[in-house]
Amino acid sequence: MRSGPTFAKPIIEQRMNGLPDSLTLGANMSVELKPLGDQVIVITGASSGIGLTTARMAAKAGAKLVLAARSDDALGNLEREIIETGGQAVAVHCDVASEADLQAVSAKAIEKFGRFDTWVNNAGVSIYGRIEEITLEDARRLFDTNFWGVVIGSRVAAEHLKKSGGAIINIGSTLSDRAIPMQGMYCASKFAVKGFTDAFRMELEEAEAPISVTLIKPAAIDTPYTRHAKNYMAVAPNNPPPVYAPEVVARAILHAAVHPVRDVFAGGAGKMFQVLDRYAPRMTDRYMERNLFAQQQNPDAPRPEGDALYEPSDDLSERGGYHGHVMESSLYTKATLNPLKTIATVAGVVVGVAALTLSLRERAGARD
Repeated sequence: MRSGPTFAKPIIEQRMNGLPDSLTLGANMSVELKPLGDQVIVITGASSGIGLTTARMAAKAGAKLVLAARSDDALGNLEREIIETGGQAVAVHCDVASEADLQAVSAKAIEKFGRFDTWVNNAGVSIYGRIEEITLEDARRLFDTNFWGVVIGSRVAAEHLKKSGGAIINIGSTLSDRAIPMQGMYCASKFAVKGFTDAFRMELEEAEAPISVTLIKPAAIDTPYTRHAKNYMAVAPNNPPPVYAPEVVARAILHAAVHPVRDVFAGGAGKMFQVLDRYAPRMTDRYMERNLFAQQQNPDAPRPEGDALYEPSDDLSERGGYHGHVMESSLYTKATLNPLKTIATVAGVVVGVAALTLSLRERAGARD
């Protein structure tokens, strides 16, 4: 298991020190969220990638975990790992396309821990290939997981959280704002997740429900994502750079579990592409037409034989083995999540530069 996160304790300290939630991104001021160490957190897609990284990080910070995924063996191993290292967790078999399965996850959380405080809709899968090549059966299955899993999970979570308060955190994507070729159906599902999340947030706020609703939008992340995707290409899929570590997303998720935030780009590259799409959409189209087809293909890697579109994977892996440089942190995301600290740092640099400039001027004047 990886060493414990350095951010968990400061998050709790910040919350207890009463930093105003109005400093976060469009926060719902009526929502009060518990410190991370006091929470029960439900995570779907907990057996690999972002979900697995978030589960381990949350457990080390003291949260109790409800681990949901289709892979019974991987979930069982993760449950034992957390318990053996002093944490508390329960594993629940779940296909997020099934309302009955997601209701069972909620029931197990209440049976085991008496409640849950944060629900993370993380389960997802992609398809690589041209839209005209992809069967409608595969496209519908992708939407069952990526979109309907979020819709059903959010509704199930809200049913409980309306009474006790808490957070719903949906995992969208950079591709919630900017589509790319060769993953068109995935992009469409994530656009749908964004639209649903924004609408659901407004409805809950208008009803004065004590629920924070956050959309996390990861950039390209080094997880088993490419291995789990259905692949119509002749070669192995590849993440286009820049690629970030899953810890970047996990930190954003756990920040949102404690501080109400509207949405977060996990990885500054995602924000960059959103801005480019807004102000230069045709230029961005052409850039992607020239580059994104090749960047998403890796002829040097073995082509995965299976996928996780219909069947679970049991590998219990956080990372995907990306061969290029992986960015372990994102300055943009850190600045977004910690605006006071960022302002203080910038102010400190400005004051320091001003003091140094004044000192140099005084020395120059003394020499004259």
